Amino acid sequence: MAAIQDLIAQIHAEAQREEFPLDRPVYESAGLDPTAPILYAGNLASQLCIFARDLGKDEVSAQQPLYGAAGRLVRQGLYRAMFHQEPTSPTDLQKVCDRVLLTNTVPYKPPGNKAYSTAVKKRFRPFLEQLLVEHWQGDRIITLGNEAFEWFTPYGKKGELSEFFCIGDRYTASIEVTLPATNHASITRPKIVTLMPLPHPSPLNQKYYAQFPQLLAERLKNLRFDG
Repeated sequence: MAAIQDLIAQIHAEAQREEFPLDRPVYESAGLDPTAPILYAGNLASQLCIFARDLGKDEVSAQQPLYGAAGRLVRQGLYRAMFHQEPTSPTDLQKVCDRVLLTNTVPYKPPGNKAYSTAVKKRFRPFLEQLLVEHWQGDRIITLGNEAFEWFTPYGKKGELSEFFCIGDRYTASIEVTLPATNHASITRPKIVTLMPLPHPSPLNQKYYAQFPQLLAERLKNLRFDG
């Protein structure tokens, strides 16, 4: 298995190869190279991955996914599930990274709050596949929001994920997909993972925002956190 640093270097090289939308002022204000990926935070040996859309301003500043307002809600829920008490400090919220993997569909911040195009997601997809198949040892993925869940559409049967997402209990049900990844030796390995979708925890998502902590708690109830 190639080192995770090699994968990060490959993503960096790809980002430098051809321009794509980047929120350069945010990176520059943080003193960071906009083409350097912020691929993940957390433990590659953990059972659970939290899979979100892309980075925000706070995530760039912290150089890790799920660090802003929505990320804090997620981390608070993870902390409760792991330690059975309320978090009281940013240090507490950082502790969850010892037992979970946090990542996004694209390891960069788009300008404004607009999601990356399908073409950009496709461009960086092989690298995310390698992260999830070759480097991460877990098999449970909580997706946050429609865009994150739809990223996995190519790995299900035709129409399977869209049909699943139309069911009334999609935020309590789960579905398996098979991820492929071609490694540094040009060997393709399949990996079965279980997707457990949740709504995006944004105050703008009025339908589900208040429900999110309980929905997350239910998802985490039967998982282990011994990464």
